[in-house]
Amino acid sequence: KGAKEEERGKMPPPPPPAPRESSYDYDLFVVGAGSGGVRAARIAAKHGARVAVAEFQALGGTCVNVGCVPKKLFVLGSHHRHDAEYARSFGWTDASAGEPHWPTLIENKNREIERLNGVYNKMLVNAGVEILRGRAKLLDAHTVQVHNVEDNSTSKHTADKILIAVGGTPFVPPSVEGRELVITSNDAFYLPQLPKRIVIVGGGYIAIEFACIFAGYGSNVTLAYRGELFLRGFDTDVREFLADQMREVAHVDVRFHTNVTRIREQEDKRRTVTLQLDKDGEESKEEEMNDVDVVMYATGRHPLVEGLGLEEVGVKQGKKGKVVVDEYSCSSVPNIFAVGDVTDRVALTPVALAEGQAFADNEFGEKARNDPSARRTIDYENIPTAVFSQPPIGTCGLTQDAAEERFGRDKVDTYVSSFRPLKHTLTGSAEKSFLKFVVHSETDKVLGCHMAEPAGPEMAQLVGVAIKAGATKADFDATIGVHPTSAEELVTMRTKVDKDSSK
Repeated sequence: KGAKEEERGKMPPPPPPAPRESSYDYDLFVVGAGSGGVRAARIAAKHGARVAVAEFQALGGTCVNVGCVPKKLFVLGSHHRHDAEYARSFGWTDASAGEPHWPTLIENKNREIERLNGVYNKMLVNAGVEILRGRAKLLDAHTVQVHNVEDNSTSKHTADKILIAVGGTPFVPPSVEGRELVITSNDAFYLPQLPKRIVIVGGGYIAIEFACIFAGYGSNVTLAYRGELFLRGFDTDVREFLADQMREVAHVDVRFHTNVTRIREQEDKRRTVTLQLDKDGEESKEEEMNDVDVVMYATGRHPLVEGLGLEEVGVKQGKKGKVVVDEYSCSSVPNIFAVGDVTDRVALTPVALAEGQAFADNEFGEKARNDPSARRTIDYENIPTAVFSQPPIGTCGLTQDAAEERFGRDKVDTYVSSFRPLKHTLTGSAEKSFLKFVVHSETDKVLGCHMAEPAGPEMAQLVGVAIKAGATKADFDATIGVHPTSAEELVTMRTKVDKDSSK
């Protein structure tokens, strides 16, 4: 990370935006109508720029169509089976969730997504942005060719500035034998029936979330991950806690050190999956799982840049084809910019929105045009985020390992609370909550907060404000708690974890 920041720092900031008078068709041409692209297009148009956006898929990008929004709807639905079971402990003795009707979920989800597609279209039109329905390809630094997906025609458009905001797409390793038999998260949102048995491959948040979703709906779920522990980059204590909870509460068959080596189709169209356990110091073991309805790969995402013409026009690309940009989202070609998941920064929708807003303000806003010092950059430190697992994770700031690497182990204190939520004192469920503070011992500044608990994602948003503002542990301690809530643990954790017992 430091090397990337240093490399970007050497790139001079782009000059202030030029006046609107131009011989180009547009002041800004945006490729991709996802979160970052739509935000940039709208804001630039409001600043007076002539803007066009090209998109060959549904408006709204990954988040709206095959990401955050439908995923959260699936997550909400997956809780009802357990909620009905828990309700009996609160006097609703006849409560029962029954069997889920999966097609109803898909139909209702599709209707909501189509509504949101219309909202995005209306926002762009109302802002004065021209929408071109087609695949874009850069012909040179100022010319974009669009292949219309509706009538198969092509058109050429010139622009002073071009913004690449195409996002990413799921990646399945080409080495997988039988990869033509697998689905990705994109396909999972349109499955015609709920699978009785599903194998999910991957260790990132998409794999974890779908494992919990399908388990919540009643599927028999196996999660296979080749590494030692999933959710790399998250706090180790939270990762271990979640693995235990997923096994004990969500009833997911979580398998680490496990690779899928082969997938075959049975006569009844179900799959036979060959799993291989490769744990250091142990003999490799192979196992076949028969009668698997669906095999889903959630093994990362690659930028959707194939056929875009970036290399031909000189845009520098990094690992997996991601566009290399400086702190102002400018690529190696001075008038071509990029925001969102197509860059090698933080792949989160709110980050793409912030990048799109900053880009539009910097390049087309009057304030930045008149005063170059008013140009904004995005601070990628202390970004709150969530994993909608079972239980969900809410987190912000440095993990314990990252804090100790930066400041030294003797300069980092941790505070931990793990408890049974009030709700489950009646239900008897094994579900627990986990909260953790990472604190700089010399300044008392809170460096990170990590939670695995039903309200964790909501709490993380407000904790993020406090951490961003530089709150100390003493500030949290001096705050009166809201009782009875899980959140009050944030202001009542007093005892440091002993460093010798924590390692």
